[in-house]
Formats: sequence, structure tokens, C-alpha cells
Amino acid sequence: MPDAPAPQSPWEAAAGEALSGLHPRLLPYFRAIPAGSVGRGQGVFARAGTPRRWLWPVLWVLGRQGVLFAAWQHDVPFTVTNRPGVDASGAPVVRAVRTFRFASGDRRMVDAVAATSTGLVDHLGHRRRWSADLVAHARDGALSMTSGTMRLRVGRRSVAVPAAVSPRVSLREEFDEAVGRQRVSVTLDAPLVGRIYEYTGHFDYSVEPDDTGGTAS
Repeated sequence: MPDAPAPQSPWEAAAGEALSGLHPRLLPYFRAIPAGSVGRGQGVFARAGTPRRWLWPVLWVLGRQGVLFAAWQHDVPFTVTNRPGVDASGAPVVRAVRTFRFASGDRRMVDAVAATSTGLVDHLGHRRRWSADLVAHARDGALSMTSGTMRLRVGRRSVAVPAAVSPRVSLREEFDEAVGRQRVSVTLDAPLVGRIYEYTGHFDYSVEPDDTGGTAS
């Protein structure tokens, strides 16, 4: 019998050899996590949330879903836990939990990045009611991702959010040689409104044995 294909991460399935152009210190984050292991990161966001308090009532609702949070704070300690898996079709998935340690209390952002036939899709929140198609580009040792169509699941239907009002997500992962740590920057901008959410900071990341029985922390 032929050997089974090596497991892939969603980013490997979608971007293929393009990942070879990333900074070597970024590769553990985007390559497949071995079975029985988990990826863990710890660092500090220089800023997180939005200073536009008129958005906070909406963000409070999204916060309960594990998507975005009604907060604006500098120097926010955080952790991230990445676990590999597969979806119903057998495509690779990485499920992530990011814990923001705000002064008002810990908040958990939950998402699952999956490979599709056309690229990547990010399912957001505990119930995955929100999703966004992602387009990834590897350039100058960094990985940038931008969102395309955003969808909202209503009952059993997935409804595309009209482009005229749909927020745009931009993400950049790079290795910052100046500080010797991985740097992440995520921004969320909406038509006519502009910047409505962001978080950016540095962290250390490693893949290690999963001693929690598969429970995210």
C-alpha cells in the first residue's frame, strides 16, 4: 500500500510551497502540528480593542460569542493555544483560543481556520456563526492575510454580508529581529467608518506535548 500523505496545516494546504519563503522562526506556527502536540504562545499586545466607545454595545454582544471585545487597553498580556484537527470533509483545521488578560478580566477569542478548495476560511466564535474567506500571501519573510467575503450563519443558512457594509480583516505575522519575537498585527476596518478594532503585539511560540487531554487553555 502507498504511504499515507503527510498531515498538513490549513496554511500548507492553501499556500503550499509559498510558506517556504517565510522566516524560519515563523514556520512552527504555520506548519502542521504533530498529533498529540499543541502550539502555545505567550506575549503582550501593545494595544487591543477600540477606543470608539459607541461601538462597545455591539462588541459586548460579540464578546459573549468569543469574537471581539468591548475594551481598549495598552500592554495586554495574552496567550494563544493552537490545536490541529480536521473538519467534516477531512480538510485540515487549526482551532485557536486567544486569552486577552484585560484589566477588567480575561476574555477568550475563539476561531478555527480551515482549508477549502478555494483557499482558507476562518470560523469565528464559540458557535461559529461568523466566517470570513481569507487570502494569504507570503512576502519578505512574513505572511499577510486579508478577508474576502464575510458570512453570518442564520439558522442553517449562511448569508453573505453585503460588501458595502462588510468589515475587512487584515492580518500580518512576521518575525521581529529587533526583539527576537514573533509579531502579529490584526486590524478590522469597516466602509465609511474606518478602523473599528485592532490588536498588535509580540509573543513567543513553541510546539509541545499536549498534556491537557485536548482541552483548550
